[in-house]
Amino acid sequence: MYDVVLLTLGSERDAPGGCGGGGACCGGATGDSPAQETTAADAPEQTGERCETPRVPVLACADALTARGARVETVTARSDKEIDEVLARLDGPPRPDGLTWPDPDSKTRLVVATASDAQLRAVLRRLVRRYAPPPSRRPDDLASNRTVPDLPPVGVLPLDPARSTAQRDLAAQLGLPRDPAAVAAAVLDGTARRLDLLRNDGGSVTLDGALLGAADDQGRPLHWRGRVEVDDTVLSNGDEPLLACAIGNAGGYARLDDVALLGAPDPTDGKVEVAVAVPVVTRSALGRKRVRLEVRRARGRAASVLPRDEKLPYLDDGVAGELSRKRSWWTEPGAWAVWAA
Repeated sequence: MYDVVLLTLGSERDAPGGCGGGGACCGGATGDSPAQETTAADAPEQTGERCETPRVPVLACADALTARGARVETVTARSDKEIDEVLARLDGPPRPDGLTWPDPDSKTRLVVATASDAQLRAVLRRLVRRYAPPPSRRPDDLASNRTVPDLPPVGVLPLDPARSTAQRDLAAQLGLPRDPAAVAAAVLDGTARRLDLLRNDGGSVTLDGALLGAADDQGRPLHWRGRVEVDDTVLSNGDEPLLACAIGNAGGYARLDDVALLGAPDPTDGKVEVAVAVPVVTRSALGRKRVRLEVRRARGRAASVLPRDEKLPYLDDGVAGELSRKRSWWTEPGAWAVWAA
């Protein structure tokens, strides 16, 4: 018999995107440093009534789990502290080195009800902060290509199954179940599917990907400049205009309108795929100027972007922010996991 915690990230305001969508609460990022990440505890009090009743998919999943004999608790967390209180239930026994470590044999299973990929990212960010050891206390049993141990698997319960084919959220990309009863079955009977995680030097994580670039009021891409590197490969030295840069662990940012940016990003191959879109001016035989879009791609263990402009807008797992200094991402192969059927 398992103890199952159904975790929902609550919002101080009853907004369509929910917690994590737009930096209102629970791990939304609004800047390019850890100190600028906004949580529910940091958000100003909003007027109006907060939603206290769990949404229908959460109740349906809880019923399905209970019917299978699981002991179920539903929790709504409105701050990082409240998320951490739930994650503490996944801790393993004390270690001789004093590190907090996940329990690989835990009888507690976690299901995260997600209104957006940003909410799932908020929970994974707290898992990393809980279990990543300081560099000065790196244990011998930590894999040489990782900075975090195997994080506990999580069940993913999308809160809007009806729009799954249009949203192409991470659950849809991974082929995870969306029906609450099917999610319950995966959590109790499924297997842990391990996936790569991108960490970055801003103190956060990326599950799907990031898209860097500016747009005008009509949504048309604007030129910007920045140095983009993947391991030892330089995709742009910062002297030429760019329209976009995609950092891909999965395929959520594989396209920009009708342009294919990323080739085939795979969240299980231990690599990050990066692409830049470069406008190239050519002339026809008659001397007419034409602009074509050149896409350059590279794959590797780590990537970095150094913007040459003052502020570079970006989306990271659906959370908007602005980059004003160098940002580096690196791959943690197989660091996190989802319960899959």
